[in-house]
Amino acid sequence: MQSIKRILPAVLLTLSLCGCAALFGTTDEDIQKYNEPRFNTEEPIKLKVNKIDVKSEFTPSFTRPNVEHLFPVSIEKTAKNWAKDRLEAADFSSNKIAEVIIRDASVTEEPEKSDQKDFFSKERVKYRATLNVVVKVIDPENLSRAETEVEAWRELIIPADTDISEKEQYWNGMVTKLFNDFNAKMTANIHQYLNMHIVDGENNPTYY
Repeated sequence: MQSIKRILPAVLLTLSLCGCAALFGTTDEDIQKYNEPRFNTEEPIKLKVNKIDVKSEFTPSFTRPNVEHLFPVSIEKTAKNWAKDRLEAADFSSNKIAEVIIRDASVTEEPEKSDQKDFFSKERVKYRATLNVVVKVIDPENLSRAETEVEAWRELIIPADTDISEKEQYWNGMVTKLFNDFNAKMTANIHQYLNMHIVDGENNPTYY
């Protein structure tokens, strides 16, 4: 009888939780989960540096019009993932250091102004996501450095009464497109402006 008494409360608790889920009409399948995009399907850019430091200068305000803290995926964390996946230190005998600095990873929200005065037109909201990242290579021996900077942005306009689950889908799509643009531009910039610091890159810098 003792073993039965130990099992019974657990069974009752499980039934109770299932009852709550049914009561509110939600299950685990109803909750959409999002993960920050990764970039490890591409070959990393191998830099002639001893290490890669990633740091963020961006501080979220947690007050509107800034709403990046409401997004299901973090632009700041995704930028850190990008640096981890796309850049690789490949010269441990070197004193050179690569720095990745996240200067902006914000999203703002504001009412979308419309010239139409139609009584039946829905109010809309505009979201703007901004990502600003600097990649630099520092040579402490020669007191020199080379760097490149990319600012990418995306805008999204949706009805103001869009429910939260649908908003999160739109937001997630916007972040994905933002990083597609950023990854392409920053990859091109590194090969253009930091090519002398890339393994198998050109020996001389290219100026434009």
